Amino acid sequence: MRIPPTLTLNDGTEIPQLGLGTWNLTGEEGKRVIREAIALGYRHIDTASAYGNEEIVGQAVADAIAAGDVTREEMFITTKAWQDEQGAENIPGAFRRSLDRLGLDYVDLYLVHWPHAAQNRYVESFEAIARLQGLGLVQAVGVANFYEEVLREVVEKVGVVPATNQVELHPGFSQASLREVHRELGVTTVAWSPLGRGIVLANPVVGAVARKVGRTPAQVALRWAMQLGCVVIPKSARPTRLAENLAAMDFTLTREQVEAVTSLDTQPGFGRIFEDPRVF
Repeated sequence: MRIPPTLTLNDGTEIPQLGLGTWNLTGEEGKRVIREAIALGYRHIDTASAYGNEEIVGQAVADAIAAGDVTREEMFITTKAWQDEQGAENIPGAFRRSLDRLGLDYVDLYLVHWPHAAQNRYVESFEAIARLQGLGLVQAVGVANFYEEVLREVVEKVGVVPATNQVELHPGFSQASLREVHRELGVTTVAWSPLGRGIVLANPVVGAVARKVGRTPAQVALRWAMQLGCVVIPKSARPTRLAENLAAMDFTLTREQVEAVTSLDTQPGFGRIFEDPRVF
């Protein structure tokens, strides 16, 4: 069993640097995958109300605790408020529903899922989440998919710096400018889709580094992001791939290898794969 190392968030909370993304993991199969991940050593499970799977995440965690594999204190559970749950009057109820579906007394990290600037409720939504932290229902509070302008606006108007910003980040899209803002403010970067839907795994640069270090391209992509200081939450439904991803913490890339992968940002054909939060 490999237990991932942790990073310390700006409020002192420890977050496992490698976790399991659960988007599209549903039903009994999804519960089996999450349970298998916990057995392998995963302690950080990322879900959201919009994923429709908070119940199975909670059930898998409860089963693991009942089996004596893990304690609640050893687990780190993240969930998120969707667009239709935003607003000062909506966040408390949305959070309570997520908590009930998860079957938990608290969550370790609660996020505003997208800024959704057209709705213009992201500031009050984050402020409402910060109040939940004050009640002891949330260990840490953060945001997801926030770009530089709205992140600075939240900090300025709420007076609380989000502990994390969960964003699309993978080889070919290292989010260098946003990560610099994160460093300035004290926000930890969490990388979703760190394997870029598998697209980056066939890249010859990533492949060359993988051959040099005797690892898989997926492990190189994850290790690269971890050495940039990011938390990574890859998703997989295959036990062998779950174990492969977890082994990304077992080696180190040289500075030159990290720079070689980062240089993919400047090559044509790379960049953002998913929705742009400025318009989504």
